Amino acid sequence: MRGMVAGMANASPFIRMLPAVYQEDEFADRFVGGFDDVLAPVLSTLDCLVDYFDPYLAPEDFLEWIAGWVGISLEEGWPIERRRAVVATAVEMYRMRGTVAGLRANLQVLTGGRVEVADSGGVAWSKNPGGEMPGEASPRLAVRIRVHDPATVPMDLVDSAVAAAKPAHVAHRVEVDRP
Repeated sequence: MRGMVAGMANASPFIRMLPAVYQEDEFADRFVGGFDDVLAPVLSTLDCLVDYFDPYLAPEDFLEWIAGWVGISLEEGWPIERRRAVVATAVEMYRMRGTVAGLRANLQVLTGGRVEVADSGGVAWSKNPGGEMPGEASPRLAVRIRVHDPATVPMDLVDSAVAAAKPAHVAHRVEVDRP
């Protein structure tokens, strides 16, 4: 816990803020020294407050709170680097939600691998009016994730992320293999 750092010194001791007559007094020095000990962690936190809002710099216990701000929950088993990346890219992912590029980017952050997404093309368009409709008649979505260790991919989270990003009537398949 940040408030319990033993021996943390105050960057601006309170004794230096007193008039010179009190700075020379031994009792006054010991008296305000107690305030330095108690308030040093608070002042240190306030000095670094901007870093607490950066997901890449925030303390681990604060990261869960920041994740709540952007409406996501973090998995306990994930490495800290992946947890920080998920929080840092959450707002950008919301902007791209529902698109193939958004699904690809979201899965790359979740898995740390290379993601390929193939859909049936139901949202494509044609330059020729009255021409043949693009895509296939049955909508589908195929996702392939390439990672060095397929056992590290949280399949339940990947499947729920794909299900949340696609239309409900579109069937999907997820494959995980090595590069």
